[in-house]
Amino acid sequence: MHTLTRKQFLPITLDEAWDFFATPKNLNEVTPKELDFKILGHIPEVMYEGLIIQYYVKPMLNIPVHWVTEITHIKDKKYFVDEQRKGPYKTWHHEHHFEEVTGGVMMTDILHYDVGKWIFGWIAGKLFVHNKVQEIFDFRYKSLESYFKK
Repeated sequence: MHTLTRKQFLPITLDEAWDFFATPKNLNEVTPKELDFKILGHIPEVMYEGLIIQYYVKPMLNIPVHWVTEITHIKDKKYFVDEQRKGPYKTWHHEHHFEEVTGGVMMTDILHYDVGKWIFGWIAGKLFVHNKVQEIFDFRYKSLESYFKK
């Protein structure tokens, strides 16, 4: 199991941060374009516990992968958790935390993920997956910095 923790200061109110992240369609704003991320079907304007989100993403070699996540926990304006139900990872548990601080919001992402124990999973992790996860969160950081620039 691997863990990635990222913190980012956003110069916005807690309400603005929550409204942005609680809107599933905004996933497109923080996902690298080369992943060709596409949400499938109808999604609501605001997430809720139990929400299933299906999408295609092309994480490697331009091969589309069907990914299904569920919003499993929400504490309004504090945190929410999405977990993979079907997709490329053995485990994907992503916590999004929000804390009001002077001048804005401190957002903390905690991602626990596992590509599996089989030999190809281990090799893929070493050669590709761990770097790709870092790149996605680097992109997300820069996108949010630009999106919420004041």
